[in-house]
Amino acid sequence: MRIGVLGGTFDPIHVGHLIIAESVREEAGLDEIWFMPAFRPPHKAGEKVTDAALRMEMVKAAIAGNPRFRASGLEFELGGPSYTVETVRALADRYPDDRFYWIIGGDMIAWLPNFHRVEELAERIGFIGVKRPGYENGIDRLPDRLRKAVTMADAPLIDVSSADIRRRLGDGRSVRYLVPDPVISLIREKGLYGSGAIDG
Repeated sequence: MRIGVLGGTFDPIHVGHLIIAESVREEAGLDEIWFMPAFRPPHKAGEKVTDAALRMEMVKAAIAGNPRFRASGLEFELGGPSYTVETVRALADRYPDDRFYWIIGGDMIAWLPNFHRVEELAERIGFIGVKRPGYENGIDRLPDRLRKAVTMADAPLIDVSSADIRRRLGDGRSVRYLVPDPVISLIREKGLYGSGAIDG
């Protein structure tokens, strides 16, 4: 199978993630999209991040209605900081007959040369870059060896971020239509993000 991997903190998952996943799946001709919450995002060291199990629960709630979407806890099993190269090695070992593509936002393409062990990454996996509002994709600034590993995909440009959703919830404001209803229910039930007063 051809599988797209959408990694992230998903704190919380929102409609922007789902729209990107479905758009990339269709445009790139992928069989499935695997949502892979980071156990401990290395780029967020020192920041407060919601418990991994709760983030996974929100992901599962968000994607439950799409048979081509799957939640993967692989980075939880690996433990430690969630470096993409370690995850890709594990995917190759466990699923040798499948081809994986790492989905990244347009803001991260120019950052690719800074990925941990990026040379090995580029040999093992393809990247699918998605345009992001307010960012140039930076593909033209990549070294040739990395540029060849990146395919660009179009997706509706939805300017939604998990940070903004957390702020809204902390202020007691609605996140309806920004976050799937099952995830809103979980946020309310678990009292996440200072959300005691949210009405949906």
